[in-house]
Amino acid sequence: MDEALAALIRSWIEKASNDLKAARIIAAATDGPIETAIYHCQQAAEKSVKAYLVFRAIPFEKTHDIVRLIRQAEPSESRFADHLEAARILTPLAWQFRYPSDLAVEEPTRTQFDEALRHAQAICDFVLEVLPRETHPK
Repeated sequence: MDEALAALIRSWIEKASNDLKAARIIAAATDGPIETAIYHCQQAAEKSVKAYLVFRAIPFEKTHDIVRLIRQAEPSESRFADHLEAARILTPLAWQFRYPSDLAVEEPTRTQFDEALRHAQAICDFVLEVLPRETHPK
């Protein structure tokens, strides 16, 4: 694999890893806003799947829809299907708590955050498993 491509994929993975780290730091803070922490869980999963799509040279639109991204990755790696339910849970977290709304939307709970973090970590771990070693962060 060309080093420039490996570096680009590694950059996507590092950004995803930083989102997971940010989610944990924010959630651990006494007054950490859980709605921000949960958003970073969604971002980590999204960026990880995009890293895989870059690896496979599969073009993708600007989207926060992890289900859609996984559907694009699935033909070249069928085990992505195992993460569709997690993607369905994570996808709305890109906007659900992120913006003010006229609708009565309750703030996310710690339980919802813990579930989102678990799903995001699973997707990130899976993507690392299927990517070549030279694309992993150093």
